[in-house]
Amino acid sequence: MMGSKAAILAMALMAVLFSAPALAQMSSSPPAPAPISLAPTPAPAPAPHYVDLAELLSVAGPFHTFLNYLEKTNVIETLQSQANNTKVGITVFVPKDSAFAALKKSTFSNLTSDQLKTLLLYHAFPKYYSLAEFKNLSSLNPVNTFAGSPYTLNLTDDMGSIYVQSMWSRPKIASSVYATKPVAIYALNKVLLPMQLFSKDPPLAPAPAPAPESGASDAPSPAAGKAGGLSGGKGDSTSAAYSVGAVSVANSLVLAAAGCLMMLLW
Repeated sequence: MMGSKAAILAMALMAVLFSAPALAQMSSSPPAPAPISLAPTPAPAPAPHYVDLAELLSVAGPFHTFLNYLEKTNVIETLQSQANNTKVGITVFVPKDSAFAALKKSTFSNLTSDQLKTLLLYHAFPKYYSLAEFKNLSSLNPVNTFAGSPYTLNLTDDMGSIYVQSMWSRPKIASSVYATKPVAIYALNKVLLPMQLFSKDPPLAPAPAPAPESGASDAPSPAAGKAGGLSGGKGDSTSAAYSVGAVSVANSLVLAAAGCLMMLLW
């Protein structure tokens, strides 16, 4: 009996001795890491919205002549690239179709390809300007255009009306076609004409012939009146001749009757 108790006690002591290192190792090991919570991935930023200059000018006109020149010379690509630069932007002065029609066609057909490109770039600033900013910009005249130096413009504010002055023209901004940063487009009634390309004021197109007044075709022509007068005079003279002839015949009959009566009485 005593021997069994001693054996059990010995086995208990050995279990404690063997388990002590394991318990020590468990107590010294680092705690299990906490689960990592991943933050939601932010949605990608929307792509910037670019204004399509060609599309805008094609529907906001009439600016067809200016747009045709831009596309013919590929200047539209230069202006569009600047319009896509949202940090700086662009300002474009667009002459109406009537502004080009007011000048002789030879005014632009005599320009070389490079000169025509310069003329088109002369109608733009390589920066966005609102109408309100033109008032302050006028104090910095002359202002460089997209064509570079020495192609400059002068801006003046006359009681709220903004005028854009080149050498041979000084049009007023007729309307704001589009003015949301970074693109500003303003309509002009005249073409901007720099002295570097035009040594003198280009001639105007001949004025169209006046349209005939309505009802003019109904009025009698002088020739018709004259002819009517002549025909009327001829008819009057014929009637008068018949009247004179009738009177002469009557007188002859009266004289013949009187002669016969005198012979009978004699």
